[in-house]
Amino acid sequence: MPLWLDMLRTPMAAPETPALRADRRIWQALCVASAFAVLLIAPLTKMLGAAAAVLVGALLVMTLIKTGFYLSRKKVADDAHLEAVTREVL
Repeated sequence: MPLWLDMLRTPMAAPETPALRADRRIWQALCVASAFAVLLIAPLTKMLGAAAAVLVGALLVMTLIKTGFYLSRKKVADDAHLEAVTREVL
């Protein structure tokens, strides 16, 4: 069977559980908030002074940590789903 056809028949991701959906939404919100905080660093610095840099840094660190947790949980769910599907096929 050609690779492209085999890839079409292979499920690419696990169904999303409510917990994983919540993780994804939190992660997306952190990513958007980080982007806005970096883009608006000048006005934030005028309003908050040096605390703005600390807040933006903390937001970026939280986003980085959540990214690691989300991607690892997503990979575990996808691998388990793919293993279950391949067991059914075989």
